[in-house]
Amino acid sequence: MEKLIITVAPTGAWPTKENTPYVPLTPEEIADEVYRSWKAGAAIAHIHVRDDKGKPSMEFEKFERTVKLIRERCDIIINLTTSGGLDVTDEDRMKPFIELKPELASFDAGSMNWMNTAVFLNPPKFLETLARKMKENNVKPEIEVFDTGMIYNALYIAQKGLIDKPYHFQFVLGAPGGITATHKNLLHLVESIPEGSTWSVVGIGKYQLPMIYTALSMGGHIRVGMEDNVYLAKGVLAKSNADFVEKVVRLAKEFGREIATSDEARKILCLKCH
Repeated sequence: MEKLIITVAPTGAWPTKENTPYVPLTPEEIADEVYRSWKAGAAIAHIHVRDDKGKPSMEFEKFERTVKLIRERCDIIINLTTSGGLDVTDEDRMKPFIELKPELASFDAGSMNWMNTAVFLNPPKFLETLARKMKENNVKPEIEVFDTGMIYNALYIAQKGLIDKPYHFQFVLGAPGGITATHKNLLHLVESIPEGSTWSVVGIGKYQLPMIYTALSMGGHIRVGMEDNVYLAKGVLAKSNADFVEKVVRLAKEFGREIATSDEARKILCLKCH
């Protein structure tokens, strides 16, 4: 099978210090966790930032500081979020990748009801602008899919010449309001994307481990980290995001999957093609 790309998502928008004292919130904490995870085997870091109160933020200065600290320490592929909050402007969502030029940025390919309390808005006009700006800045979209229809939203925009092949999909299963995390649903999503695409999966919370096993056996890639789950095992908090990466590395060895370095991941995802 293809070598396994591990993405670490160390912070996200939701976990707080009350949920776990180990979640990194400052640029320094996030950079430290990314470096530990890279040493453990992660090839990609999916970055969210927080404001000084620990709230989800798209504050450019926080991204700038975080990216600078990471780049000083390792060559991990940086993947910046474009959805670090529900009440931010389109311009604020795009500025970090436009200014900082990461190799990847998230492309949430549709709107959804989130946690039954808010609507995560990604209307068609914004998605076309987002895709165009990514292409102009040589940033590859990581097409985040929370339900099947989002695949077709992304492909519709791709048909307009705004997203280049090969496509890379990040399937997010088990999020409230999104598709449930089952083996059958993951298979359905994988069978729905164009041949030649790459894909990765994340299972939210208790679904993380089942999705890891499924992706390992299907030849897909994997995202782990405190953005998606703060427990390493039932009732056991992870003390570092690197704990999750090390666990995936151990399981991958049992499956006979080699771990991709950042440079190998660049080739697999065709990042140098863009």
